Amino acid sequence: MKRIVIVGATSGIGLEVARKYIARGWHVGVAGRNAEALAALVASAPDRVVAERIDILDAEAPERLRSLVERLGGMEIYLHSSGVGSRNLELDPAVEIATLRTNGEGFVRMATAAFAWMRTHGGGRIAAITSIAGTRGLGSAPAYSATKRMQYAYLDALDQLARMEGLPIRFTDIRPGFVATPLLNPEHGYPLLMQPEAVAARIVGALDRGRRRVVIDRRYALLVGLWRMIPQWLWVRLKVRSGK
Repeated sequence: MKRIVIVGATSGIGLEVARKYIARGWHVGVAGRNAEALAALVASAPDRVVAERIDILDAEAPERLRSLVERLGGMEIYLHSSGVGSRNLELDPAVEIATLRTNGEGFVRMATAAFAWMRTHGGGRIAAITSIAGTRGLGSAPAYSATKRMQYAYLDALDQLARMEGLPIRFTDIRPGFVATPLLNPEHGYPLLMQPEAVAARIVGALDRGRRRVVIDRRYALLVGLWRMIPQWLWVRLKVRSGK
């Protein structure tokens, strides 16, 4: 029996990944805040899909995750697909703090809960959908790019911890570019925009191959490579907009 738990499965990339694993015959645990979307996923394969309403900012979220995993019968993969992001040229502190809480506090709450379960249940794979935005600090979305960079480092730290303890826990850091999901503001134009179905297919392929880190897609891999080559003095003078 192959089992995956997806937190953030009610919209966007997470929803498409859930649909693909259901179609492949996996047993899938789905979580998110949208009860109707969760019910629709369960109805698509009631013998193989279980759901739990989880808000990753809720202190009880780890317990709800454990309940979901128990009802699923375990998990080989935990996929974190829950996050927020906004253009914030005005530096509205409410937007920045909300982003920090969801992408920082919420991410850590769920990643540590998944790690704790795998630590005592024979291991598994922890995967997270981060973003190419973590490559460099983006002036149009400071908190978003900063929290995505933090997620990179946090996964690296958990990877090191697992190896220090000799645990069979592996990690996948999934870094997409612009994807046509509700996270993006339709009023803005997006270069190299990708569809969530295509991105989900790439994610499933990366998990199948046990990739440690993947940028989706090749065009964005090239872009990220170019970003890394730009010296800091020049980077801060560029008008790089996140498009969110």
